[in-house]
Amino acid sequence: MYPEKLVVQRRYDLDWLRIFAIFSVFIFHSGRFFDQMDWHVKNPLRYQGMQSWTMFMVTWMMPLIFVISGASLFFSLGKVGKFIKNKILRLLVPLIVGVFTHISLCVYLERVTHHQFSGSFFEFYPHYFQGLYGEGGNFAWMGLHLWYLLVLFIFSLALLPLFYWLRGPGKHFWNGVASFFALPGMIYLLALPIAWIMIKIKPYSILGERAWGGWNLLGYIPFFMYGFLILSHDGLQTRLKKSWVISLGLALTSTVAIFFANKDYSHAIYGTQGYAIINGLFGITAWLWVVTIFGFGMKYFNINNKFISYANEAVLPFYILHQTVLLCVGFFVTQWQISSPAKFAIISL
Repeated sequence: MYPEKLVVQRRYDLDWLRIFAIFSVFIFHSGRFFDQMDWHVKNPLRYQGMQSWTMFMVTWMMPLIFVISGASLFFSLGKVGKFIKNKILRLLVPLIVGVFTHISLCVYLERVTHHQFSGSFFEFYPHYFQGLYGEGGNFAWMGLHLWYLLVLFIFSLALLPLFYWLRGPGKHFWNGVASFFALPGMIYLLALPIAWIMIKIKPYSILGERAWGGWNLLGYIPFFMYGFLILSHDGLQTRLKKSWVISLGLALTSTVAIFFANKDYSHAIYGTQGYAIINGLFGITAWLWVVTIFGFGMKYFNINNKFISYANEAVLPFYILHQTVLLCVGFFVTQWQISSPAKFAIISL
């Protein structure tokens, strides 16, 4: 039988971590106008410093969100039908509505700023359904930044049997495995599967394409599973809280190592030693930052107040709408004859 939903005290630390993670996405997208990679709308001047900041945030931002999502799923398991209905309403419905409404405005702004269309949004909208975005067309079936909702829905359903098993018949097995990873230093071994995926999966294959927040889709699966597994074992949570300072030191060291490795291996070809070094470091560094932030949040932020009650409800609609608002504001602000820091401040505010 499937286990019923647990009756637990609300984990405010997860709420704070979720708010922090989505706010990080907002800051990340506010800076995308100014880095050196292509995006929907760009500032005339782009900066190497902002490019480095973008790559730093890519390392840990979406992995952290998937860990939080896996942890939250641990508390939401209940009857299968109710669980699936909840995921459809909270993930698929906003995605579908967004794809046919405000996401089309994002594509319009991109086509205008890239000189691929001239005319009003209402003149563009019929063209929005011509071809698939990313393959020469316009229709953003994955919702642009809303791809996370689609991937989270697929992961949740695909891994549902495993999670039910771990909460039921496989509980004793997992407790034994988790007790090992709860030993001093062993939590860092969980970075190895992530590093292996980033090294071994071909970057231009369907599953290896680094088009999902700077990661391939398979790379997110361990983070999602780890979030669920950590919340199912008190020893792992205790270890994360005790080790966050050590984790921070390791994360900083690994980040510096990536910086220097990028000088030699940033254009390394798949299958070479340089490719293995840079992508292995990428996966390891991501896990180190995730356990740092997760451990710090669990240790110090399991607190409740009026702000979190509001923000926890607002965080999903904020995520769904924020990029469209940023692009609409940035479309005009990037054309102003003012300094780039002033533009960033205005767009963010």
